[in-house]
Amino acid sequence: MPIADYFIYAILGLAPSLIWLLFYLHKDNRPEPKKIVLQVFLLGALMGPVAILLQLISRWACSPTTDWALFVNTLGQNDNRFFLNIIIFAPLTEEFLKFIVVRWRVLKNPAFDEPFDAMLYLIISALGFAAVENLLYIFLMPELTLSNALSQTLARFLSATFLHTLASGILGFFLAISWLKFKERKIIFAGGFILVTVIHGFYNYLAWLIDANGFYSFGLMALIVTLGGVVHWQLHDLKNKSSVCKI
Repeated sequence: MPIADYFIYAILGLAPSLIWLLFYLHKDNRPEPKKIVLQVFLLGALMGPVAILLQLISRWACSPTTDWALFVNTLGQNDNRFFLNIIIFAPLTEEFLKFIVVRWRVLKNPAFDEPFDAMLYLIISALGFAAVENLLYIFLMPELTLSNALSQTLARFLSATFLHTLASGILGFFLAISWLKFKERKIIFAGGFILVTVIHGFYNYLAWLIDANGFYSFGLMALIVTLGGVVHWQLHDLKNKSSVCKI
């Protein structure tokens, strides 16, 4: 494949995350430092390989074996380990890793100075994570053509990439509220984390069902639209709250 083609496919893989990134940054009335935005995005991207490794370990732990060839060959099968991965392991590890980036890099930073930032930075971390996913999906396509890559880019822009932003955005909302209600902060955040993990798992389940019956695509779209409305309300709600984040 010519080098120019790799460049084109890489741009297509990054496009969904970059478009959503510009969209959400535009919503911030007090722009964040570009250096921190870039760092959070890149750290979110680095969590992609970590998530894959953790999910492989989790799947192996369900049925330990020293026959690695057999284990690798069964990764794509719709067995119990595959089902547990898409419903539990993947949502749990991915939501945790996206949060860890913000917890480690942002929460103690002076730039993190208002409730709105909780949602914004978690969304940025999620977009970095999704960028790696999108690149893998494109470059690992059985038949990599420009037409197929464009279709994959559009589909993931409206579905998987958007889902990552919505789930992390909702968790960011719970994180912000947990500071505003300091005494119940642990319960509020834990409840938010469980909620987004369940939402992510339900999305994965619907996406899996679509392979067998395209009718479930309507359910998937309904879920995305509903979550989009929720996050839209949450963003505006936090914008209206005073800057009281004392971390």
